[in-house]
Amino acid sequence: MNPYVLTILLSSLGLGTVLTFASSHWLLAWMGLEINTLAIIPIMAQQHHPRAIEATTKYFLTQATAAAMILFASTTNAWLMGEWEIHQLSHPLATTTVMLALALKLGLAPVHFWLPEVLQGLELTTGLILSTWQKLAPFALMIQVAPTINSSLLVAIGLLSTLVGGWGGLNQTQLRKILAYSSIAHLGWMVLILQFAPSLTLLSLSLYIIMTSSAFLTLKTNNALTINTLATSWTKSPTLAALAALVLLSLGGLPPLSGFMPKWLILLELTKQGLPLSATLAAMTALLSLYFYLRLCYALTLTIYPNTLTATAPWRLNFTMITLPLSIITILALGLLPLTPAVTAMLAL
Repeated sequence: MNPYVLTILLSSLGLGTVLTFASSHWLLAWMGLEINTLAIIPIMAQQHHPRAIEATTKYFLTQATAAAMILFASTTNAWLMGEWEIHQLSHPLATTTVMLALALKLGLAPVHFWLPEVLQGLELTTGLILSTWQKLAPFALMIQVAPTINSSLLVAIGLLSTLVGGWGGLNQTQLRKILAYSSIAHLGWMVLILQFAPSLTLLSLSLYIIMTSSAFLTLKTNNALTINTLATSWTKSPTLAALAALVLLSLGGLPPLSGFMPKWLILLELTKQGLPLSATLAAMTALLSLYFYLRLCYALTLTIYPNTLTATAPWRLNFTMITLPLSIITILALGLLPLTPAVTAMLAL
């Protein structure tokens, strides 16, 4: 893609998200979401591969449906209650419709079916943008409307997403689909705690973005798209393979890695709010996710090469990729747990 065109598209992507962040009016927020969607579509379709075009079409249709639902809900609220402000969303029909529309935009269960299929058709870098940056604008709206939404609906969507995210990834061999189900599970944890402690949701989102970026950049560096090709990583770069295994365990939420912090604090908060059953179910569904992360770790570190491999063996050429962002993000994805007391003190302020 022409660098000038790419710059314009990435700038529009940033503009759309910032516009949604800054808006207090539903029409302005909707406009930001639309700019965001229209900016990423050419980036997704730049490969001119049938799978990429299919993924782009699916993404466009789901995002357009969600945007239409948001417009319908905000118009309904303005008609019935006379309010266009995001904070003044009060009619039950409007709040439920907005919640489902934002769930569709994010890929939360039960409207998650598009996310694994779309992510599977994209290049890893575009998949990274879709899994991280594209979650910010809908989440900003969700945090603003959360106080008006039925808490039972939020808890149900959160628990269902953690379950679907863990269950769906069990039988996958494609790494992009595994990361898509991982994304659904992590978003479920964030929605679960959204109404009780929005600051914890932001903390979880920040750590999710760090860990997912590290995972995607590692796979990009290793040029791995399936579990089989992942098994050859150790011979190419043992250090990176070892760190990648730790990043995956961090995504699974194992101590003493960074990913344990948000899960620990969320379970603690749910117990304080008198929801021990929800906390138990969430912890049980995290074990499902942990299984497929361990499966990836096994392929990375314990599978001896040469193994039965259908893909073409990659050449060992001089490495030219810039690895500084990967190094910084990996350190953050692994070593933030000791900062938990400082984080809890900040959240308490």
